[in-house]
Amino acid sequence: MGTFQIKGGNQLKGELIPQGAKNEALQVVCAVVLTSEKVTLENLPDIRDVNFLIDLLEELGVKVEREGNGTVHFQASNINLDYLQSEAFRKRAASLRGSVMIMGPLLSRFKKAFMPKPGGDKIGARPLDTHFLGFTKLGATYTYDHKTSIYSLNAEHLEGKYILLDEPSVTGTANILMTAVMAKGETTIYNAACEPYLQQLCDMLNSMGAKITGVGSNLLKIEGVTELGGCTHRLLPDFIEVGSFIGLAAMTQSEITIKDCRVDMLGRIPDTFRRLGIQLEIKGDDIYIPSQSQYEIQRMIDGSIPTIYDAPWPGFTPDLLSIVLVTAIQAKGTVLIHQKMFDSRLFFIDRLKDMGAQIILCDPHRATVIGINRDYNLRATSMSSPDIRAGVSLLIAALSAEGTSTIHNIEQIDRGYQYIDTRLNALGADIKRVD
Repeated sequence: MGTFQIKGGNQLKGELIPQGAKNEALQVVCAVVLTSEKVTLENLPDIRDVNFLIDLLEELGVKVEREGNGTVHFQASNINLDYLQSEAFRKRAASLRGSVMIMGPLLSRFKKAFMPKPGGDKIGARPLDTHFLGFTKLGATYTYDHKTSIYSLNAEHLEGKYILLDEPSVTGTANILMTAVMAKGETTIYNAACEPYLQQLCDMLNSMGAKITGVGSNLLKIEGVTELGGCTHRLLPDFIEVGSFIGLAAMTQSEITIKDCRVDMLGRIPDTFRRLGIQLEIKGDDIYIPSQSQYEIQRMIDGSIPTIYDAPWPGFTPDLLSIVLVTAIQAKGTVLIHQKMFDSRLFFIDRLKDMGAQIILCDPHRATVIGINRDYNLRATSMSSPDIRAGVSLLIAALSAEGTSTIHNIEQIDRGYQYIDTRLNALGADIKRVD
């Protein structure tokens, strides 16, 4: 288990370039299974979750060539379907939530798939019902073995249907979409997720020969084709990293420029941080955050305490609520953070309270942050990272605290953030990685 030792109190200065988007990467890497032709992905992040998924595909028989600088070539021309029923596959796939999106491509191309109950962050209930609703609508049948926790999917043939999703699940939409692209006839997916990363997946599939319309809306139409070809696809920057760096700059009173952000695709992210009083200036495709000694949370028009909550795109992403929460600690004012989607994501605030933060956990979904307005600095402490986003939130808190903090289980942070210690140290942070 790895550990970060963080000496807090340093103001950072310089430029950061966001990595490729983790959440997009997990989708498009799975999509390479849809064709026997060569697929090239550019701007892939070098992080544990993505590398683990690529290794899994290699074990499945996908030929992988790493060119460097985030470019990887894939060719799924020799898939070993027997591997799907092996103990090695069960152990590997069960440890990564993103592996669930292999089911759609396997079902689409080979008419069968096997998948263990997936792992991932322990942030609350994450059911797969939406995925299987779509699979069965398209003509598949499935069984679940409670002893082995294995899902088995089979389909003699897939046929397009009208599908009204019970929730706008991003991974569910991606899985159903990838199943439908080679189903016979037309598939309509209503209440579909329309996040930028899902739009990117649609664009990639269309470049492979799929016929998808309605991209960017919650109503997707897919005209099935008989086969897909190869393509070259470049990933968006990681918007969760962009938001993390905005929060980091505010908490540490740092002057940071975030380069090449794809500002046109950021949605509510900049304005949500502005609601906390954080100054940021958009310069072309870059975001400049000046050093601020203070920032004040904007009250509602009637003077009441504001609420920041997550919502399906184009609402605010749930992956940044942990960052918003920690950033509000040193603000002037009070804000209610409402995490609607997951029921265990706010439990990390006990570590922040140990550091001197004033936070009231109202229930598993809501926390009230009473900003301390830099009346005092947070105290250094020892803590453990429970999941990716909470881990980076704790890192931000430690970088702003007095003294040297320790964060254990940093493998959680490495799952989603590429060389985070090296990149921040280059701007003046003092983070030491200890194995």
